[in-house]
Amino acid sequence: MNFRDVRLDEHPEEELLRRFVETGDGKYFAELYRRHSRKVFLSCYGFFRDTAAAEDCVQETFIRVLEQAERFREGEFVNWLMRVARNICIDHWRRKRPNVSLEGEEQEMQIAVWESGTGGGVHLALMQLRTELKALPSNQQRCLEMKIEGYSYEETAAATGLEVDAVRSHLQNARRTLRIKMQGTLSEIA
Repeated sequence: MNFRDVRLDEHPEEELLRRFVETGDGKYFAELYRRHSRKVFLSCYGFFRDTAAAEDCVQETFIRVLEQAERFREGEFVNWLMRVARNICIDHWRRKRPNVSLEGEEQEMQIAVWESGTGGGVHLALMQLRTELKALPSNQQRCLEMKIEGYSYEETAAATGLEVDAVRSHLQNARRTLRIKMQGTLSEIA
């Protein structure tokens, strides 16, 4: 049976994307959008709880998929699409969040430490903490950063694509690792 003999809604997503890449015919991409735009919207809305932000992210997601369609090789299209959507949401969130400079806070803290006469111990501890934070596995680091910024477990799960239990586990492991790594340093300045 020829591809043209069958309705578009009867084809798997991977085949539609392949046909779009091969022919450039927008009807294949339009079918993918028809099937999945609502799912992407609901995922983005779950991340932001803001309709306008979710709609922006849906559009950016499908634009990115359109631009990178030839990069998709194997696997499930839906998983790839949702990974793209999650990354778009994270990028959008990063652009919209208040820009807080850790370095500025560190400089203020350093000035306060030196003025109070407690020496460089706190400064060194902050530097070590910063180094240890960067050394955490990426999921632990991302979950801890979002928790510090005030995001709930559920919001962090939606943003990272992890399950809530996985977020809790990453946070627990990150805290434990930092406590162990920083134990000697903190006892020296206490």
